[in-house]
Amino acid sequence: MKQVIIERINLLAQEGDPFLFVVNFQGDDAFIQKLSDIDPRECLYDFEGTSNVGRQVEPPFPSEVQWEVDAPSYASYEKSFDIVKNNMLMGNSYLANLTCKVPVRCNLSLHDIFLHAKGKYKLLLRGHEEENRHFVCFSPETFVKVKGGRVYSYPMKGTLDASLPQAEEVLMADAKEAAEHATIVDLIRNDLSRVAEDVRVDKYRYVDVLHTNKGDILQTSSEISGRLSRNYQAHIGDMLAAQLPAGSITGAPKNKTVAIIEEAEGYDRGFYTGIMGIYDRGELNSAVMIRFVEQHGDGLSFKAGGGITSKSDCRKEYDEVLQKIYLPFE
Repeated sequence: MKQVIIERINLLAQEGDPFLFVVNFQGDDAFIQKLSDIDPRECLYDFEGTSNVGRQVEPPFPSEVQWEVDAPSYASYEKSFDIVKNNMLMGNSYLANLTCKVPVRCNLSLHDIFLHAKGKYKLLLRGHEEENRHFVCFSPETFVKVKGGRVYSYPMKGTLDASLPQAEEVLMADAKEAAEHATIVDLIRNDLSRVAEDVRVDKYRYVDVLHTNKGDILQTSSEISGRLSRNYQAHIGDMLAAQLPAGSITGAPKNKTVAIIEEAEGYDRGFYTGIMGIYDRGELNSAVMIRFVEQHGDGLSFKAGGGITSKSDCRKEYDEVLQKIYLPFE
């Protein structure tokens, strides 16, 4: 994360007024504003009930939601997958999050999607399309929370269609998913140890249900926490920077894996897989920006991905990416 962004977050945290921060994946672009200064015509947010949506009336829902996905060719995905897998066979990485940019068509605007979507963390940012600043995000994944002087992280790894027979048992018994989750928990523990003491895993590999326009899916998460120093409020920007980019959407070892996925993906993630959050008088609530629809010209793109290990099967990973391209409507 660029030093100017870190210092801006540090300064606002020290001033004490609640503020919102949105930082892109590369850590070199950000939208940072005091909550009192945010224009709802530019930005709407709803983080577990902390929101500037007010009493806006939801637009009428169309009788049928158009949702068409121009899925990437399997051959194209396989080419990217092979770059990652070959690096793993050479020992350069042992977990990588491979993503892609997928054109979609929908008869709802980004504003409509924001108002109707169900999600823990929702953000609509209106800006310059050429700067990747016109998007809606409805993320289920917490990045870090700070409360009571402790920092908490909730890495999310492992997905399965909830409609499958004995879906939860199948997901929990999947050796590849279990190994991937263990790796990311270890990575996040190490990241938190850079800024906190007494780092521990409070809950390991529990299951959440996510509701989508295509049916429910299961997702596994863990809770990890650590104790912050007494003066942590003066260094919120530094604390965030020490965790970035988020381990759950990069891989391990982090720096080398980032270089590998940049080569394999061949597109600019922009704000997708960056972070967004609200800081208010010593407490922080933030999310990883996954489940992401971006406007460009007259079209929309959905950015999605999944974790790859040396045991991954390309066809299964390809199908998992397509499963994550959804609208969170019940």
